Amino acid sequence: MRLNSIKPAAGSKKVRHRVGRGIGSGWGKTAGRGHKGQKSRAGGFHKVGFEGGQMPLHRRLPKRGFTSLQRRYIETIRLAVIQNLDAQEIDLLTLKSAGIVSVLAQGARIVNTGTIDRAVKVRGLGVSAGARAAIEAAGGSVEPVGAA
Repeated sequence: MRLNSIKPAAGSKKVRHRVGRGIGSGWGKTAGRGHKGQKSRAGGFHKVGFEGGQMPLHRRLPKRGFTSLQRRYIETIRLAVIQNLDAQEIDLLTLKSAGIVSVLAQGARIVNTGTIDRAVKVRGLGVSAGARAAIEAAGGSVEPVGAA
Protein backbone atom coordinates (compact mmCIF):
# COMPACT_ATOMS: atom_id res chain seq x y z
CA MET A 1 0.00 0.00 0.00
CA ARG A 2 1.18 3.51 -0.80
CA LEU A 3 -0.05 6.90 0.38
CA ASN A 4 -0.96 7.91 -3.15
CA SER A 5 -3.19 4.83 -3.58
CA ILE A 6 -5.34 5.30 -0.46
CA LYS A 7 -8.94 6.23 -1.19
CA PRO A 8 -12.22 6.00 0.70
CA ALA A 9 -14.47 2.95 0.42
CA ALA A 10 -16.75 2.82 -2.61
CA GLY A 11 -20.04 4.62 -1.95
CA SER A 12 -18.91 6.26 1.29
CA LYS A 13 -18.51 9.72 -0.24
CA LYS A 14 -21.41 11.31 -2.07
CA VAL A 15 -21.19 14.57 -3.97
CA ARG A 16 -23.85 16.98 -2.72
CA HIS A 17 -26.33 18.51 -5.17
CA ARG A 18 -25.36 22.06 -6.12
CA VAL A 19 -28.79 23.42 -7.01
CA GLY A 20 -29.48 26.42 -9.19
CA ARG A 21 -26.34 25.96 -11.34
CA GLY A 22 -27.80 25.75 -14.82
CA ILE A 23 -29.97 23.50 -16.94
CA GLY A 24 -27.26 20.91 -17.57
CA SER A 25 -26.98 19.99 -13.88
CA GLY A 26 -30.58 18.82 -13.70
CA TRP A 27 -31.11 21.11 -10.73
CA GLY A 28 -31.34 24.43 -12.55
CA LYS A 29 -34.25 26.86 -12.94
CA THR A 30 -36.54 26.06 -9.99
CA ALA A 31 -33.77 24.16 -8.15
CA GLY A 32 -36.02 21.38 -6.87
CA ARG A 33 -38.60 23.74 -5.39
CA GLY A 34 -41.30 23.18 -8.00
CA HIS A 35 -43.38 26.04 -9.43
CA LYS A 36 -44.85 28.92 -7.43
CA GLY A 37 -46.37 28.67 -3.98
CA GLN A 38 -45.24 29.53 -0.48
CA LYS A 39 -42.54 26.87 -0.28
CA SER A 40 -40.93 27.96 -3.54
CA ARG A 41 -40.20 31.46 -2.24
CA ALA A 42 -37.29 32.70 -0.18
CA GLY A 43 -38.26 32.93 3.47
CA GLY A 44 -41.52 31.08 2.82
CA PHE A 45 -42.36 28.72 5.68
CA HIS A 46 -45.35 27.46 7.59
CA LYS A 47 -45.73 26.44 11.20
CA VAL A 48 -45.79 22.76 12.14
CA GLY A 49 -49.41 21.62 12.03
CA PHE A 50 -50.56 24.62 9.98
CA GLU A 51 -53.27 23.59 7.51
CA GLY A 52 -53.69 26.74 5.45
CA GLY A 53 -56.14 28.39 7.80
CA GLN A 54 -58.34 25.31 8.27
CA MET A 55 -58.78 24.39 11.93
CA PRO A 56 -55.77 22.12 12.62
CA LEU A 57 -56.28 18.49 13.52
CA HIS A 58 -54.79 18.90 16.99
CA ARG A 59 -57.46 21.52 17.76
CA ARG A 60 -60.33 19.61 16.11
CA LEU A 61 -59.88 16.52 18.24
CA PRO A 62 -61.17 16.43 21.86
CA LYS A 63 -58.69 16.55 24.72
CA ARG A 64 -58.75 13.80 27.36
CA GLY A 65 -56.96 13.31 30.65
CA PHE A 66 -53.55 14.45 31.82
CA THR A 67 -50.42 13.10 33.52
CA SER A 68 -49.97 14.34 37.05
CA LEU A 69 -46.47 15.56 37.86
CA GLN A 70 -47.09 14.86 41.55
CA ARG A 71 -47.90 11.17 41.04
CA ARG A 72 -45.56 8.81 42.92
CA TYR A 73 -44.04 5.84 41.11
CA ILE A 74 -45.20 2.79 43.09
CA GLU A 75 -44.43 -0.79 42.08
CA THR A 76 -46.45 -3.92 42.83
CA ILE A 77 -44.84 -6.99 44.38
CA ARG A 78 -46.38 -10.47 44.73
CA LEU A 79 -46.27 -12.53 47.94
CA ALA A 80 -44.42 -15.29 46.06
CA VAL A 81 -41.51 -12.88 45.48
CA ILE A 82 -41.40 -12.01 49.19
CA GLN A 83 -41.34 -15.78 49.97
CA ASN A 84 -38.17 -16.23 47.85
CA LEU A 85 -36.40 -13.21 49.40
CA ASP A 86 -33.77 -14.08 52.03
CA ALA A 87 -34.29 -11.03 54.28
CA GLN A 88 -36.37 -11.20 57.48
CA GLU A 89 -37.15 -7.47 57.45
CA ILE A 90 -38.55 -6.18 54.19
CA ASP A 91 -38.64 -2.50 53.27
CA LEU A 92 -38.18 -0.46 50.10
CA LEU A 93 -34.38 -0.37 50.44
CA THR A 94 -34.24 -4.18 50.74
CA LEU A 95 -36.37 -4.60 47.61
CA LYS A 96 -34.21 -2.15 45.66
CA SER A 97 -30.92 -3.78 46.67
CA ALA A 98 -32.31 -7.22 45.71
CA GLY A 99 -33.29 -5.82 42.28
CA ILE A 100 -36.97 -6.63 42.74
CA VAL A 101 -38.14 -3.06 42.28
CA SER A 102 -36.67 -0.30 40.14
CA VAL A 103 -34.20 2.16 41.63
CA LEU A 104 -36.67 4.89 40.62
CA ALA A 105 -39.54 3.40 42.67
CA GLN A 106 -40.81 5.73 45.40
CA GLY A 107 -42.91 3.06 47.05
CA ALA A 108 -44.10 -0.51 46.76
CA ARG A 109 -47.30 -2.44 47.45
CA ILE A 110 -47.52 -6.14 48.25
CA VAL A 111 -50.50 -8.01 46.79
CA ASN A 112 -51.87 -11.44 47.63
CA THR A 113 -50.60 -13.52 44.71
CA GLY A 114 -48.88 -16.75 45.66
CA THR A 115 -48.25 -18.04 49.16
CA ILE A 116 -45.96 -17.28 52.06
CA ASP A 117 -45.08 -19.70 54.83
CA ARG A 118 -42.33 -17.92 56.76
CA ALA A 119 -42.43 -15.03 59.20
CA VAL A 120 -41.31 -11.71 57.73
CA LYS A 121 -41.50 -8.18 59.07
CA VAL A 122 -42.80 -5.72 56.47
CA ARG A 123 -42.22 -2.04 57.16
CA GLY A 124 -43.03 1.11 55.19
CA LEU A 125 -44.72 -0.70 52.30
CA GLY A 126 -48.32 -0.77 51.15
CA VAL A 127 -50.03 -4.12 51.75
CA SER A 128 -53.37 -5.33 50.42
CA ALA A 129 -55.86 -6.79 52.91
CA GLY A 130 -55.37 -10.35 51.59
CA ALA A 131 -51.58 -10.05 51.69
CA ARG A 132 -51.69 -8.66 55.24
CA ALA A 133 -53.79 -11.62 56.37
CA ALA A 134 -51.41 -14.10 54.69
CA ILE A 135 -48.29 -12.49 56.23
CA GLU A 136 -49.81 -12.41 59.72
CA ALA A 137 -51.09 -16.00 59.35
CA ALA A 138 -47.50 -17.07 58.60
CA GLY A 139 -46.35 -15.41 61.86
CA GLY A 140 -45.08 -12.19 60.32
CA SER A 141 -46.01 -8.56 61.03
CA VAL A 142 -46.85 -5.49 58.99
CA GLU A 143 -45.89 -1.95 60.03
CA PRO A 144 -48.08 0.65 58.33
CA VAL A 145 -46.65 3.20 55.92
CA GLY A 146 -45.30 6.23 57.76
CA ALA A 147 -44.79 4.46 61.11
CA ALA A 148 -41.34 5.11 62.54
